Amino acid sequence: MAAATGVTIREVKTRRDRKTFVDLPFRLYRDDPNWIPPLKSEALGLITPEKNGWFSHAKAQLFLAEQDGHVVGRISAHIDTLALTMPADRGFGPGVGQWGLMEAEREDVFTALLARAEAWLRAEGMNRALGPISMSVWEEPGLLIQGYDHPPTVMMGHAKPEYRGWIEAAGYAPVKQLLTYDLDITNEFPPIVQRIITSGEKNPRIRIREVDKSKFEEEAAIILAILNDAWSDNWGFVPLTPPEIKDVGVKLKPIVFNDLIRIAELDGRPVAFMITLPDLNEAIAPLNGSLLPFGWAKLLLWLRKPRVRTMRVPLMGVVKELQASRMASQLAFMMIEYIRRASVAKYGASRSEIGWILDDNQGMRSIAQAIRCEVNKVYQVYERTL
Repeated sequence: MAAATGVTIREVKTRRDRKTFVDLPFRLYRDDPNWIPPLKSEALGLITPEKNGWFSHAKAQLFLAEQDGHVVGRISAHIDTLALTMPADRGFGPGVGQWGLMEAEREDVFTALLARAEAWLRAEGMNRALGPISMSVWEEPGLLIQGYDHPPTVMMGHAKPEYRGWIEAAGYAPVKQLLTYDLDITNEFPPIVQRIITSGEKNPRIRIREVDKSKFEEEAAIILAILNDAWSDNWGFVPLTPPEIKDVGVKLKPIVFNDLIRIAELDGRPVAFMITLPDLNEAIAPLNGSLLPFGWAKLLLWLRKPRVRTMRVPLMGVVKELQASRMASQLAFMMIEYIRRASVAKYGASRSEIGWILDDNQGMRSIAQAIRCEVNKVYQVYERTL
C-alpha cells in the first residue's frame, strides 16, 4: 500500500480537536440512510477522560489525519490496564492494546492512521493489537461486516463496508465474531417453548420479578453481581469498575423501565437477569446529533412514554452454577416471554434485537434459535502481532 501522500497525522490535544474528532462521521455518513447520528454530547463524553469512568483504569491517544486543511480520518489507540490482567486465552491479557473509533475517507489514510496507532501501542510496551474496540468492550466492540442494510439499535455500531477489506489488507486476522439476532415479537413462541414457560410458572421455587427503578442502585448491584459471575469466563470479559457503573447508570437510567428488566429468583436468590431497552436510536435519529434548539424537548417527551418499533436486549445472564442445566434455559425463556408481552402491549414494539452474543456462546445461541431468531448483524474483532 502506497503512503498517504500529503496526509499529516497529529495527536488530539485540545477540546477543539475532540470536537473535530466527533464531527468527522457526520460528514462521512451524511448520505448513508442507515447511520444513526449520535448525540454529540455523548460522543464527546466517551473520549473525554473527566467524563468517562473507563479512563480510571485506561489511557488513550486519539489521532486526526489531515490533508489540505481538511480532516480526512481519525483513530484511537488505547490500553485498558484491567484487560492486561485478564487470561490471555480469553481475548486480552498482558501486552494487548486496542484501537478503535476508526473512520477514514480512503484506504491510504486508514493505513497511515493504523500505523500511527500501532506505533503508539508499541511505544507503550504492547505486542499485540485488537480492534476495532470503541473504546471499552462494554461500548461498541467489533466492525460491522454483515447487516449494513438497516440501522443499528442503541449502543451498537455502524461502519462502511469497505473498512473490512482495509483492515484485512493491513494484516489483521479475525479473532472473534459478535452476533445480533432479530426477533418478531408479535408472534407467540413455538409450543415447546410455551410448555417450558408454563412448567416454570408452576414451579414454586421460581420467581420472575420486575426491577424497582426507585431502588436503582440496589437493583443495579444485584444485576452486576450476576453479570460478573455469568460472564467471567467469556472472551473479552473485563469487570466493570465503580466509576463505569456510575456512568452507565446516569446514561441508561432514563431508558430503564421496570417491566422491561427482569430478575429471576430461585428459592429466593437472584440467579439470572435480562435487560431490555427501548431503541433510543429511533428517537435521536432525526436530531442530527444535537439537542438544540428543540431536540431536548422532543427527547424528554419521548422518554416519558416511549413508543418504539424495536427493543434491544443488550445484556442477559445466568449464574455459572446453573448454566449447564435445563433451569438456565427455562429462566431465560420466562424472562424473554414476560418482556415480550410488555414490549408489545405497552410500548407498541414489533421486533427485538438480541445481542451481541459471542459466536462460541452455544447456550445463548441455542436459546435464540429456539425462539426463531435470525442473525441480522455480525460484528468482527481483529488481531495482529505488533
